[in-house]
Amino acid sequence: MSTTDATGATDTAATDPAATDTAATDTAALDAERDRIRDAHLKPLGERPASTARGLHHTALVSSDVERTVRFYQDVLGFPLTELIENRDYPGSSHFFFDIGNGNLLAFFDFPGLDVGPYAEVLGGLHHMAISVEQSRWDELVARLTEAGVEHEVHSGVSVYFRDPDGARIELIADPLGEMYGNKVL
Repeated sequence: MSTTDATGATDTAATDPAATDTAATDTAALDAERDRIRDAHLKPLGERPASTARGLHHTALVSSDVERTVRFYQDVLGFPLTELIENRDYPGSSHFFFDIGNGNLLAFFDFPGLDVGPYAEVLGGLHHMAISVEQSRWDELVARLTEAGVEHEVHSGVSVYFRDPDGARIELIADPLGEMYGNKVL
């Protein structure tokens, strides 16, 4: 079953991994494996080499409707559209970008005439994208989601999860970059 909200976002009723039956899962074994991987690969802060990357240039998602996507990301979320050009890889397709702060971009492609199917969370695919916003902006954005009729769920007073018009799961998080629920992760 799927529902559509006022912005045209569709909830595709994808399986939520957090809601799976944990009785059939050996959580102690999973915890032990996570500990083993952490011990083998996570170096203390002072021993980590510098990253070879300088930052995330952009993340690209697929849009079924360019204008609807622009209205959602720019008008509801407040991410300014910075460019709209032809996609060099697919004639007639658009490649467009939104400023998500700190020199980072969120990009989209559309593929007119190509049936790409509905959004799906699959191995190697996008589970969700977390975008950091100031706490005062976070409160405003949660209100804007409500006003726009976008179904959303607030967690821990700093995270709000929702789906964009094509079903991609987005999180707005009020924690600073490099922190997750009060823990340093960078």
